[in-house]
Amino acid sequence: MFQRHHLRSILSSFFLVFTTPFLWAQAPTTYTGADIQQAIAKLNVVGSALYVAAHPDDENTRLIAWLADEKLLNTGYLSLTRGDGGQNLIGSEIREQLGVIRTQELLQARRIDGGKQFFSRANDFGFSKDWQETMRIWDKEQVLSDMVWTIRKFRPDVLITRFSPKPGGTHGHHTTSAILAVEAFSAAGDKNRFPEQLKTVEVWQPKRILWNTSTFFYGQNQKFDETGKVIVDVGGYNAALGKSYGELSALSRSMHKSQGFGSSGARGSEKEYFENLKGDKATKDLFEGIDLTWKRVPGGEKISKQLTKITTGFNAAKPAASVPDLLSLRQTMQALPASYYRDLKLTELDVIIKACLGLYLEAVAAEPTTTPGATLQLTLEGINRSDIPVQWQKIKILPAGKDSTLNLNLSNNQDVILKSKITIPANTPYSQPYWLQKPGTTGMFTVEDTNLIGRPENAPAATVVCDLVIGKQPFTFTLPVIYKRTDPVAGEVYRPFEITPPVFVSISEKVFVFADDQPKPITVRVKAGQAAISGEATLAVPAGWRVEPARLPFKLAQKGEEVNFTFTVYPSKNQSDGEIRATALVDGKTYQQSLVQINYAHIPAQTILPVASARVTKLDLKIKGRQIAYLMGAGDEVATSLAQIGYSVTMLQDRDINAKELVKYDAVVLGVRAFNTQDPLKFLKNQLMEYVKNGGTLIVQYNVNNGLVTNELGPYPLTLSRDRVSDENAPVEFLNQQHPVLNAPNKITSKDFEGWVQERGLYFANSWDKNYEAILTAHDPGEPDQKGGLLVAQYGKGYYVYTGYAWFRQLPAGVPGAYRLFSNLLSLGKK
Repeated sequence: MFQRHHLRSILSSFFLVFTTPFLWAQAPTTYTGADIQQAIAKLNVVGSALYVAAHPDDENTRLIAWLADEKLLNTGYLSLTRGDGGQNLIGSEIREQLGVIRTQELLQARRIDGGKQFFSRANDFGFSKDWQETMRIWDKEQVLSDMVWTIRKFRPDVLITRFSPKPGGTHGHHTTSAILAVEAFSAAGDKNRFPEQLKTVEVWQPKRILWNTSTFFYGQNQKFDETGKVIVDVGGYNAALGKSYGELSALSRSMHKSQGFGSSGARGSEKEYFENLKGDKATKDLFEGIDLTWKRVPGGEKISKQLTKITTGFNAAKPAASVPDLLSLRQTMQALPASYYRDLKLTELDVIIKACLGLYLEAVAAEPTTTPGATLQLTLEGINRSDIPVQWQKIKILPAGKDSTLNLNLSNNQDVILKSKITIPANTPYSQPYWLQKPGTTGMFTVEDTNLIGRPENAPAATVVCDLVIGKQPFTFTLPVIYKRTDPVAGEVYRPFEITPPVFVSISEKVFVFADDQPKPITVRVKAGQAAISGEATLAVPAGWRVEPARLPFKLAQKGEEVNFTFTVYPSKNQSDGEIRATALVDGKTYQQSLVQINYAHIPAQTILPVASARVTKLDLKIKGRQIAYLMGAGDEVATSLAQIGYSVTMLQDRDINAKELVKYDAVVLGVRAFNTQDPLKFLKNQLMEYVKNGGTLIVQYNVNNGLVTNELGPYPLTLSRDRVSDENAPVEFLNQQHPVLNAPNKITSKDFEGWVQERGLYFANSWDKNYEAILTAHDPGEPDQKGGLLVAQYGKGYYVYTGYAWFRQLPAGVPGAYRLFSNLLSLGKK
């Protein structure tokens, strides 16, 4: 039964974003009269464009904003990957967790610039210098199929690539995105390519595909020639939005916070350049020869006439006055034969009518998560801020399948609150990101449901389907069930509502390194996903390893309650590695999901449910000097990894960097990109050098060669480059077999470079003073040796090390040789 309450007026109105349908966890956004006017104008534009590139942050946000908000086109961005292989400037999340963050950053960017967001199943496996390598690691046919699927569903008139399909000069993923886009351009219109898709979509042939080039793609010695290029000025000002497209672009691009892409807005004329790649050539206009009016829709001419009348008579101060004419337009649209654009524009029109009414509909769960089979309290709110008659007839709650007839008249500004209890079906799937639900490969995610391919995120865990009558016409609006709370500082805070397991298990660390034969205590945490749950916790270990005890009982009374168990794990006798898994056994069922929550202010809260596992590694390892100080840079897990092998690690703040205070440490380590992110280092660098001079060891991990707070990274000059060795299996040679780094306390051999992940290293030095000694050399296939990945210099009584080798990837992954070599670096100068 519903309980009905009349409450005070809610000041904000519900806004369903027209161009980005998957922003489920956003707070309702106010929809101004100017916004509605812009949306009505967009109804009269019948056309679309799709931008294609490889990663989050590759897209041209200025062009997307111009296409969506100036040309009023249905505009999309297809990013082939989710950016899982990049670095993270705002936290320690990497790989799949970083991909989740960057997915949400793209959605926030599209919310600003007006585009829609799509993905393929391609996995960002890390930097690739060679498009042929990318093609080998990605499943080319799968990625091409995903691109064709997106084109056929989105039906762009024009395809635009960020990169050139001509190989060379850029990331292999970049070139591959353009090569495949050109192939997909033709394949989408060919009924013999991916014919299985034609059960759901029709073939679609875009008019042309162009490369969005710029002076950036030309070297210093090459002159940028405008001849033969399509030139478009996208630097205009949109009065309805109150911003230039350069300003919109900066706001959009600044959502890529994990990549450090905060941008300043630009004003004034800004040219974009395009080269024709395939299809009908354009000369002056991207959309030459393309009818962007209702004439392209059978029977659509009368739609334009009605829209002209509505646009002319629209009053931004009284948008509800246009509702009768909008309802009449809706009837005209519905009378047209079913077609792609008729259906798309009808959806947009329904939201416009809803916005003109100030119609606010919201479904809020009493708690942010629940479990299959559980009962959930829902609160529904509805309010009509106009004199137009609106009747709320009925609702259907999914996945509960509960129908309720309401027949409520929503009077002007009279808030209606409804409460209901529903039961979540026992077979409801968990809210795990769909591309992470099945194990994938190095190059591809596994997605078995074709209908999910291309989507940026999961559909809401629960929805409420609302049937209304507005001006005697039936409408259906589907609301995501969300959760919100009132924070004493931030105010109303929204997050997704999610379905989770009844119990979670987690292991205290991601990797456990055994430097000797002694056992380690390993903590397993059990957390209740529902009240009153009991069972047993276990920890499985690899063959040749041993764990005590076999299982431990737990009983948790409250949802969210946690208990820690300590298992003792005995390593194998010889050097080996493997995986341990924690499990909770409840009523004969096995649960292995851990709970990972990602919380950043610029994106909705995200929940991931990875298997509760950790890597265990038994090492033949010796260490000298155990007191380590660590200054974090952009964020990494190296310090935690060092603590695993017996070092006592102290996390430094910039105020702690004083040569006299640092003398108590055997070594000081700077985290990744410290000289990019820690401004005080420009002043404190001399204190670090004084520490080295007095006998300390300083290890500086990789920094990006631009945006340094100081160019003086060491005691002697060295220059960083963008050089890297992206092949994690590239052979590594020793330049001085007798150097202490390769001999003490661990004898380093070629075997120590086996099993590395993602890459050897990045941002190597390309020139250095004669006081530095290069220790290693490696190179990607067909490239010259890169010797600047590990440089060691004696300075005074101590040692300075610059290393571009990717310790931030290897140590958290438990790579044995990486631990042995890094321990040698920390041991420099120790007797």
